[in-house]
This record gives sequence, structure tokens and C-alpha cells, in this order.
Amino acid sequence: MSWLVQPRLINGPFDDPGVYLDFRHGRRALLFDLPDLAPLSSRELLRVTHAFVSHTHMDHFAGSDRLLRLCLHRPEPLHLVGPEGFIGHVEHRLKSYVWNLLDGDSPDFRLTGAEFVEDRIAAAAQFRAREAFRRREVAVPDLPPGCALQEEAFRVDACVLDHGIPCLAFALRERLRVNVWRGSLERLGLPVGPWLNTAKQLIRAGAPDETLLEVEGNTSITLGELRREALHIGSGQVVAYVTDAAGTPENEAKVLALARDADQLFIEAVFLEEDAQIAARRLHLTAADAGRIAREAGARHLASFHYSPRYLDRPDALRAEVEQAFAGEQGPRLSEEPTAT
Repeated sequence: MSWLVQPRLINGPFDDPGVYLDFRHGRRALLFDLPDLAPLSSRELLRVTHAFVSHTHMDHFAGSDRLLRLCLHRPEPLHLVGPEGFIGHVEHRLKSYVWNLLDGDSPDFRLTGAEFVEDRIAAAAQFRAREAFRRREVAVPDLPPGCALQEEAFRVDACVLDHGIPCLAFALRERLRVNVWRGSLERLGLPVGPWLNTAKQLIRAGAPDETLLEVEGNTSITLGELRREALHIGSGQVVAYVTDAAGTPENEAKVLALARDADQLFIEAVFLEEDAQIAARRLHLTAADAGRIAREAGARHLASFHYSPRYLDRPDALRAEVEQAFAGEQGPRLSEEPTAT
């Protein structure tokens, strides 16, 4: 079955951390963190609707300028989610520029910033191009605990980790994977079209098999017949992202809950275990920590990143340590995918 999104690291493991989540069947993408975005094309970035920022250290937020520059004249909004205090950082970033050429005739581009605090979105503000990005407080979305975004096909969960400051980890959770067998559609004499999106929505909503679907060309079919003959339904994908976290029991417990049974886990592996004291002082995970946490979480595939440049002279050492810890005595081998752009 095909995945709803194809996630990949934006940069190499020694470079700025971040993940691009590309939706397969829609002109859309999400970002986990806003690092150096140079490897991504303008076309790819213009598809971004939401960016989830772990914290505003420079290597996680410097890419916000390029994203804003590209989106400035588009009509679709851009939504940013970050930790406590994040809206203020967005506001000051916008105030660092002069917007005298923006007025009521400008494209109505809207930037929304939201703060995830403890276990929910606690504050939100909107910045509109037509108002020279003046800050306006807006209503907080009504979301369940632990949720930073909820849509019909997926949700994005978050948790707050300790990095000396609040730092967010994220997990995209697809509800159900619903794939269409085109050959079966042809045998049924049914066309490919928007009506299939309606069918997928009904299935995810738990509609009964007797539900009648109107198909293009004055044709109809029951949801049950379509399900049996032309659809493949499976459990949803989980993609988790963990960076800049102290190796404490509290952090590990939160990561294990967030990344449980993840199909793909992106996790930092900053220092070798031989430098565990440095990792503790810098509030980062070691490569052994990363591999062990991924194994205990039951992750199916693992991609490590955010390697310290102190190991540039032995670039494979961190990956090898992650792989050894992830495998354990009987565990799976480290996945070679996904790789950087």
C-alpha cells in the first residue's frame, strides 16, 4: 500500500535538522522544523501549508525567512506551530523587515502562529500582509489533548521535551490508508475522479456499507461494493520526529509514548556514547540513546540526524552506534530509508 506522505530529511546528518513531508496525492507538504531549506525547490516549499517548529534555536528556525519570502504573494495561508513564546519570536522576525509596500491591495496572505504548551495549543495569533503583518490575537482551535493539528485524513501530535528550554517533538498519524485499485475500477466501469475522495472520507468516518455513492456520469455504487471490489484499506502511517532532547527518564517516557510503533522515526543522535558526559551537559541524546529509544518504541524504520561536527573525521561512527543500539540482540537492522534530499 502507498503511504499518505513521503517524509525525508531535508539536509545531511551533519547539517541543520528538519523533515519534509510530501503528500503523494495532493499539492501539499508539511515541515518538521525550519532549518536551512536550500535543498528544497521553490515549488516544493510553495506546497507547504504547516510548519511545526521544535524550538527557535537558529538551526531549527533560520529557514523561516526563505519560506516567508516565497509565500508572501500567495493567497493560501501558512500556519506555524511552536513552543511557548513562539508567537513573540514570529512577531519580532516579521518586525525586522520594512513592509511599507504592503497595503489593502496586496495579496491577502495570512501567517498564523500558534503555541503548544503542556499538552495543547494555548495561544494563537494571525499576521496579515494587507495589515503589514500587525499581530492579531485569534481563537485557539478546539483540539484534543496532545494534538497540534487535526484533519479528516490525519492528525499531528506533539509533546514538550526538556532541552533547557521547552522543545517540541511531533508525530503525524494517518487515520486509515485507503488505496484505490484502478484496474478494479475499470472492470466496474467506474471513472477516476473527485467522487473517490468522498468515498475515502466516508470510509474514514465509518459510514455503513449501504451508503450510496453518486459517481460521475449518472452512475452509483454502494460503499460496501466499492470497498470489496476496488479498495485496499489498512492502518495509518505514523511518522515521528524527535530532536534536541536531554537524555532524561522524563524525556524518554514522552518520546516512547509519542513514537510508539512509528513506521518512521526521525531522531537526533548528536554524540557518541563515549562522550555521554558532553551530551548530558549539552542536553542532547547520544547515538546509543537514539537507537535504544527507537527499539523500545517499536519503530519500524529509523533515520538518525543532527550529528555533532566533532565527528566529521569519522562520519560513520554515529550511524554505526545507532544501528547497534537499534538492532539489540534480536532487533531489526537499521533502515537505509528515508535519506536526505
